[in-house]
Amino acid sequence: MITRRLFLAGLGLFGGGMTGCGFPRIWNPCLSELPQSLANHPLVVSAWEGLDPKTVWDGHVHIAGVGDSDSGITLAPEMNSLWHPSQYVQRMFYLNAGCVQNQSGFIDKSYIWRIEKLLEGMPPGVKVMLLAFDQAYDELGQPLPKRSAFFVPNDYARSLARLHPDRFEWVASIHPYRRDAIATLERVRVEGARAIKWLPPAMGIDPAAHRCQPFYRAMARLDMPLLTHGGEEKAVRGVGRPEWGNPLRLRPALEAGVRVIVAHCASLGEDDDSDHGGRPVSSFALFTRMMEHSDHAGLLFGDISALTLRNRDPEVVRTIIERKDWHHRLLNGSDYPLPGVIPLIALEKFVHAGLLSRDAASLLEPLQRYNPLLFDFVLKRHLVAGGQRLSPSVFATRKFFVKDEA
Repeated sequence: MITRRLFLAGLGLFGGGMTGCGFPRIWNPCLSELPQSLANHPLVVSAWEGLDPKTVWDGHVHIAGVGDSDSGITLAPEMNSLWHPSQYVQRMFYLNAGCVQNQSGFIDKSYIWRIEKLLEGMPPGVKVMLLAFDQAYDELGQPLPKRSAFFVPNDYARSLARLHPDRFEWVASIHPYRRDAIATLERVRVEGARAIKWLPPAMGIDPAAHRCQPFYRAMARLDMPLLTHGGEEKAVRGVGRPEWGNPLRLRPALEAGVRVIVAHCASLGEDDDSDHGGRPVSSFALFTRMMEHSDHAGLLFGDISALTLRNRDPEVVRTIIERKDWHHRLLNGSDYPLPGVIPLIALEKFVHAGLLSRDAASLLEPLQRYNPLLFDFVLKRHLVAGGQRLSPSVFATRKFFVKDEA
């Protein structure tokens, strides 16, 4: 196991070394003070047309850190170990994307400071929804801290939202197998949580399991939405089974009356089609089938986070843009810090697919290095397919989470 000191040393090696050795397209240079030439560029200004900034809530922003504060964040040992290089480097990329300060005692705090700084480059009223992330649990309701990829406590997410109510909202995370799951759900709702976040394969949650039914009934009673991953999971190590990301396994939640947001519109990977003999089909095709089911019209939604990553098929993005009948059921999220991981986004791919103009790509490339949150927003606002773009309603997400504006 590598100690935090070695982890910090590695972070310094990657952060300082790679930038200094001429890899600007790999490592985030963490530029600040967005130049006026970018801030006032017509393509940036036009991205806000038709939107009241007070309605724009980025619904998918991760909290990251190493637990060097009173945050309570913990990491799996593999994340801090060079014996597990893929997870070790992955974590450093995430922290670099969040532009953390390479100094023990400041990593957790500087990650949040960076988000605050990025929001200064966006109009007043814009908010981000910070995601807590529960531990994995076994079938008996016992926590599995050593098998949990990471843990971001609800209390930490709540405290950040209370410290910065003008910029932050928060999303709780509660494993439904917990013995105190329903009591915790009731508590976080009173404390201002706007939704519940799951990543089933990583947390060890089978959304179709009968044991989830009491939790679903409580969520429906409290009108607490569920934001849950759909499709293949690439970013977080799992303790459960990959098929638990199958969108079809969310039907019991919908039948219980829960408003379900399928993260990323299940836009990656394949799952077994249990409606047709279990043959493998794209997860997005299963999401599409569910979206087209009349019984799901007021309950099933999709978030468009991660759709612009390199590993997404441009044709899936094209379909989502062209399905204008879906737009009122789509919610924007950035999946931050991923927009700050420079190699994850290939603008040229969208240009070649006819989804993005060359002029927009030329603007977006430098914008990403200054403000990944603004970059993600402007990129999605300028994607075009079939002569249309994503509707402003996709980005005016506040109304979904604040029912008095529905």
